[in-house]
Amino acid sequence: MGFKKAASLNVFGEALETCSTDPMTGFFRDGGCDTCAEDRGSHTVCCVMTAEFLAFSKYVGNDLSTPRPEYSFAGLNPGDGWCVCASRWLQAAEEGAAPPVNLRATHKRALEVIPMEMLEAHAAGADS
Repeated sequence: MGFKKAASLNVFGEALETCSTDPMTGFFRDGGCDTCAEDRGSHTVCCVMTAEFLAFSKYVGNDLSTPRPEYSFAGLNPGDGWCVCASRWLQAAEEGAAPPVNLRATHKRALEVIPMEMLEAHAAGADS
């Protein structure tokens, strides 16, 4: 039985753009920050990894930088795109360690956890 995706809209109410296919990211591992009811972590915030965020994530118990071949996970590096849990991103922002956000690839459901103004303040590249 497959999961039913929520409407694929970004924080602007437009079509959700791809976050990253190298490395492949997202709850569905299809490159997008789509979500569904079963995605309890709300992997909806498309981020550009930074060394600071990777260190923060490891410190709080989610090591994203160490390869885990048993899960076909090569580990993340600064510059990689990755769909981050909305609550983890908010926690990082409150600690001053939030990575830049690709708003056009961030699912609108992130707004249930993070204020738009906060996301805009951390917009990456063309979104800023």
